[in-house]
Amino acid sequence: MRTSQRAILLLAAAIAAAPGALARGQDRETALSLQDCIVSALQHNLGVAVEIITPRLAEMNLHFSREKYIPGLSFGYSTANTSAASFSWIDAAATVTSQDLNYSTSVSQLVPTGGRFTASLTSYKSESNRSFQTINPRYGSTLSLSFWQPLLRNFGVALTNRDIVIARNNLDINETQFRAVLQDTIYRVEQAYWTLVYSIENLEVRRQSLGLARDLLAKNKREADIGTIAPIEILNAEAEVATREADILQAETQVASSEDQLLTLMNAQPKEGRPRPGRIVPRDKPDYEKRELELDACLAAALENRTDLQIAKLDLRNKEITYDYSRNQLLPDLSFSASYWSPGLSGTQILYQDGNPLTNVVIGTVPAGARDSLRDAFGLRYRNYSVGLSLSVPLNNLLNKEHFAQIRLAYDQAQLHIQNLEQQVFLEIRNAIRTVEMNYKSVQAYRIARVLAERKLQGEEKKLKVGLTTNYLVLWQQRDLANARSTELKALIDYNLSLSALERTLGTSLKSKNINLAEILDR
Repeated sequence: MRTSQRAILLLAAAIAAAPGALARGQDRETALSLQDCIVSALQHNLGVAVEIITPRLAEMNLHFSREKYIPGLSFGYSTANTSAASFSWIDAAATVTSQDLNYSTSVSQLVPTGGRFTASLTSYKSESNRSFQTINPRYGSTLSLSFWQPLLRNFGVALTNRDIVIARNNLDINETQFRAVLQDTIYRVEQAYWTLVYSIENLEVRRQSLGLARDLLAKNKREADIGTIAPIEILNAEAEVATREADILQAETQVASSEDQLLTLMNAQPKEGRPRPGRIVPRDKPDYEKRELELDACLAAALENRTDLQIAKLDLRNKEITYDYSRNQLLPDLSFSASYWSPGLSGTQILYQDGNPLTNVVIGTVPAGARDSLRDAFGLRYRNYSVGLSLSVPLNNLLNKEHFAQIRLAYDQAQLHIQNLEQQVFLEIRNAIRTVEMNYKSVQAYRIARVLAERKLQGEEKKLKVGLTTNYLVLWQQRDLANARSTELKALIDYNLSLSALERTLGTSLKSKNINLAEILDR
């Protein structure tokens, strides 16, 4: 028996020394509220940092899709020098040379109805050593205005802006998905925070239970010394003290694990060159205020704020746009075109004897340059226009209709998906409200059980003083009280977590925590 008693004492000493070893390096304390932890996690959590890039990519894609309305500007330039042997007696020399210079510029603009407006200017200069020419060098310029507009297929603002609207919806989808990530992060932080609160409070309960066991052990030693109880009672009390010290070791390990979980969510874990953060001391206590929950109000809030519903509705809009576009593509391609152009011509006029170039006797020149041809072109001296309609009927209408049928089925499927989601939301809300109400009643029940356990222990201790019970029954009541306190605390934590889960189900976590999505996205 002495060997067993010595072993128990050694075990108790080892367990008592272990908490001190775990606590070394954690003397610093940091008091944090739940809101502090949530804000820190949203700012530094690596999962949030990864997901925040997706909305920014979608925003860039939206800007890119809007670039279709930026006017297109083009320039052209070419020059050519040719030299060839003469094959005609009327050429001026054995070798015929010519120099040609061409340059152009144009601007093109897409219009919201799907048409395109184009304005262009082309100019050239041509010079040759051939005989009998009346203008050499020759300058030409043409100002052109043209407009093209589809009238059936691809006609309309909605079709022209289709990719822009889809890109905007995709941006909203990505931002909504990011909101879902933030809501999940908030819920995980709340879970970790309240678990840490429970772990710390449970550790305190275990310490109180250990204190009761030690007090009883001291009392038994005093009574054994005077011979009022048997020595076996001391051994029972020492074994209970060792067991409760082991419970404390487990509780301290749970505190450390809960703390690490919270630090990981806040991205505050020790890194290379940085010490471990100080011990977290939660400032908030679990709430026990009864919440009056109305099913209709909760359902309305969920229909407005649930991210999965919002994403499904945005996806339905995209499918509706694709559906309208595919239906439009079944129409014939009828287009209207109109052009207006004004040419200009100038150059150095060659004067021949008797006004006859066949004499090949040059008596003078009348100089003129490119400016004159440009003046004629912009002055609309020579007016020309054309108007036309073109019709193209696709021969692959059968294949197009099959593709259209697929898109219509996808659109119908998206509508059914939203209806199914709304049913699931209704079920989840009912379950969440039921869980909140059940946990609130559980706290009341476990609180009564804890009060009764305290009274039972007090009664057992009074009976022990007058010798009407045993130390074993007192130790048993002490353990029951510790378990009742721990169970009451667990029920209180579960009640607060069920409230957090309800907010998550309703999609109102960001509103209730005053989190501004635009600030997180740096807008």
